[in-house]
Amino acid sequence: MGSDHPISVQSMTTTKTHDINATLQQIAELTASGCDIVRVACPTDKDAQALPIIAKKSQIPVIADIHFQPKYVYAAIE
Repeated sequence: MGSDHPISVQSMTTTKTHDINATLQQIAELTASGCDIVRVACPTDKDAQALPIIAKKSQIPVIADIHFQPKYVYAAIE
């Protein structure tokens, strides 16, 4: 950051991550607003399972916000 490098805008979705369509819609809206990176919450197994689908269909990088469950980290990595 700094100098002539552009500032990256990051935001987070407010949808239930396992609601894939709603989450992708919100990501699309954030992208249209200039967001460069988006975080999605993964407090449950269903959310972690939705993550690969969301990451593949998202136009911008997705960051998994893992909530106290190491097993969800492995699901996010896959």
